[in-house]
Amino acid sequence: MRSLDQLPIAKRRSRGVARTLLAAGTLFLASAADAQTIKLVVPIPAGGAGDILARVLADQIARTRGAAMVVENRPGGSTLIGTEAVARAAPDGNSLLVAGTGFVINPHLRNTNYDPLTSFEPICHLANLPTVIVVKGSSPYRKLVDLLDGARGKPGELTLASIGPASTAHIAFEMLKRASKADMTFVPFPGTAPALNALLGDHVTSFLGNYAEVAEHLKAGRLRPLATVSTTRIEPAPNLPTLAELGYKVAVGEIWYGVVAPAKTPKEMTSRLADWFAAASQASDVKAKLVASGIYPAIACGGDYRAFLSSQSDEYGRAIREARIQR
Repeated sequence: MRSLDQLPIAKRRSRGVARTLLAAGTLFLASAADAQTIKLVVPIPAGGAGDILARVLADQIARTRGAAMVVENRPGGSTLIGTEAVARAAPDGNSLLVAGTGFVINPHLRNTNYDPLTSFEPICHLANLPTVIVVKGSSPYRKLVDLLDGARGKPGELTLASIGPASTAHIAFEMLKRASKADMTFVPFPGTAPALNALLGDHVTSFLGNYAEVAEHLKAGRLRPLATVSTTRIEPAPNLPTLAELGYKVAVGEIWYGVVAPAKTPKEMTSRLADWFAAASQASDVKAKLVASGIYPAIACGGDYRAFLSSQSDEYGRAIREARIQR
């Protein structure tokens, strides 16, 4: 075969054009693949912590990586509708799920069409929401031990309010109740606002929920914190002890969020996505926006996130069985 230099000028031009067109076509296909919209499914209504997290990170990734990202809220069925939709999606890296604590809780309480450990590929653990136990500012209970001692002295009379039943807070409460042998009563509410109103109105004894939801009441002295259910002391209240420090082993209760892809999504795709989400979460302006909403970035990707999901599933399953919690 003759080299390009040996060909007549017309043929050289023809082949040069063909190669240019081929290169352009290849570049177009690559660009088209890169331009595909990545759908980030949030299985809760707009405005919640998971939704805020998704939108802040999607915006950062779109600006820094040039990726087209769309946040889609698909609430319903205690997060099952959105979760199961992503489980059925094509494993092409274009459909992702913002997974919260309910992701590992639901399969222990109801029939689901997904398994958190086999139906998805873990990408990254993204953030935690610190949780705390509080009482009214005028309450006689100044420390957690005071509240628990009071419950032991008045079996069944003292109460703890939160979202529920079968919520993260409810399961954590049941574990604390068993660990402390304090007979308190859980009072479920459909949302945080009515639960806090019940506490401020002296209708319940205590409340367990996100720190961000009670921060203003704490600053004003209307509420008093007793302990954090988080595994470590929390940044906004560094002097508040954890349950573990107080001698109670409660391995669940902190709200967390991560991102997962459908099972069999290629490794190169999940690795690239992990890099994107990790970098976005660590950007200083992103961290400031999230912390202002009570969301604290906590990055663990790939195998570390898979191990975390497995551990959380085991711990919640054990707690649900021991406390005989049902929906």
